[in-house]
Amino acid sequence: MMSLNTLSPTEIRVNSFLDTTKSSNHLFKLQGGLSVKRNDCKVSLKKGIQCSAAAAPPPPAWPGTALVDPGTKNWDGPKPISIIGSTGSIGTQTLDIVAENPDKFKVVALAAGSNVTLLAEQIKAFKPQLVSIKNESLVAELKEALAGADYMPEIIPGDEGVVEVARHPDCVTVVTGIVGCAGLKPTVAAIEAGKNIALANKETLIAGGPFVLPLAHKHNVKILPADSEHSAIFQCIQGFPEGALRRIILTASGGAFRDWPVEKLKDVKVADALKHPNWSMGKKITVDSATLFNKGLEVIEAHYLYGSDYDNIDIVIHPQSIIHSMVETQDSSVLAQLGWPDMRLPILYTLSWPDRVPCSEITWPRLDLCKLGSLTFKAPDNVKYPSMELAYSAGRAGGTMTGVLSAANEKAVEMFIDEKISYLDIFKVVELTCQKHQDELVTAPSLEEIIHYDLWAREYAANLKLSGATPALV
Repeated sequence: MMSLNTLSPTEIRVNSFLDTTKSSNHLFKLQGGLSVKRNDCKVSLKKGIQCSAAAAPPPPAWPGTALVDPGTKNWDGPKPISIIGSTGSIGTQTLDIVAENPDKFKVVALAAGSNVTLLAEQIKAFKPQLVSIKNESLVAELKEALAGADYMPEIIPGDEGVVEVARHPDCVTVVTGIVGCAGLKPTVAAIEAGKNIALANKETLIAGGPFVLPLAHKHNVKILPADSEHSAIFQCIQGFPEGALRRIILTASGGAFRDWPVEKLKDVKVADALKHPNWSMGKKITVDSATLFNKGLEVIEAHYLYGSDYDNIDIVIHPQSIIHSMVETQDSSVLAQLGWPDMRLPILYTLSWPDRVPCSEITWPRLDLCKLGSLTFKAPDNVKYPSMELAYSAGRAGGTMTGVLSAANEKAVEMFIDEKISYLDIFKVVELTCQKHQDELVTAPSLEEIIHYDLWAREYAANLKLSGATPALV
């Protein structure tokens, strides 16, 4: 295992964004030199590059309120949808919802990766008009799996097929469940075709926000959040008057190490990071929960979705994961959305909004607060979770920096799972990659520049090696 000579947790000095002394004169500096001035956001960058806050920020998807446009169509029959990533977790849960509510929703197009068997089952069950599969080499296998079936859809493989699924003429809403920057191009295609986006792909906003948001506004497309935290905020701000939102409070489970002392983190093994206290999830998201990078990325998403300043987006540890997030209004009221930890509810709301769909108490159990007994909260430890300040700093820098942060983290987590770096090295890899990117930060990037720097960040992070006492490229 290579080491990146990461500082120990007790040596990482970061400023808490939860403090009450947020001042425009406060300057904090992350290890490695990425320094940001709060509020007015003067970023110390080489070559005189200023952060994107100095330019016009992209328009938020929902500027502190969620209002229904006059003339919004109420569907009398099933609403037609497309699903990108149909064989993944988001896709399969979306199809569960469709199966339970055939009078509310119907599938017109599906895009999947390489799980031919599951995709064939989905085609037989939902009869989409169009299907895309990742590789052309899998088309014959898919057709063979459908031999004898009473239905055969049009099949378009590869990137072209995913884009055609996204902009299918009959669909109204596109569920974007594909992982990574691979979801950007089909999302852009859907927006340009005037389709509403049920957003489950983080990179769409974290990396693509500066490009995607103006495009969505241009085409009058709604971006509807399908993850639990941002759905909670979206539900809370329904009908808010302009200017009513003061603060967003994102809740976090705290991950595998929420009860570990900081001193033990230097000894973390991969198996330790994969032991989530609440759920069984995929390796990447479980490690992100352990490092709290998942919540740092959600802070950036919240900024892009709702237009809140980074000083007005907080994180609180809530071990029970019943309150999915909260908002504070200007008069100090706090509104929260509660529910069992079940991803189907936020997905359902993206499909049904602005309506509410009645659900069976058998498949959708009601929340019973008396059974729960108590809900607890605590402030996150900035020494244990340096990811938070890295995310806030990248968010304030804006432009391509947020996509670089996300891509570097994804690569660092992959290297940690493969036991090529240590747990604490994850933070250092991300920090060094962001630090290097200051040379080339693009504040108002094109789609091509966003994708370019996503790939650059992954390559740079992957090639960080130990050279003497200082991490360097080899």
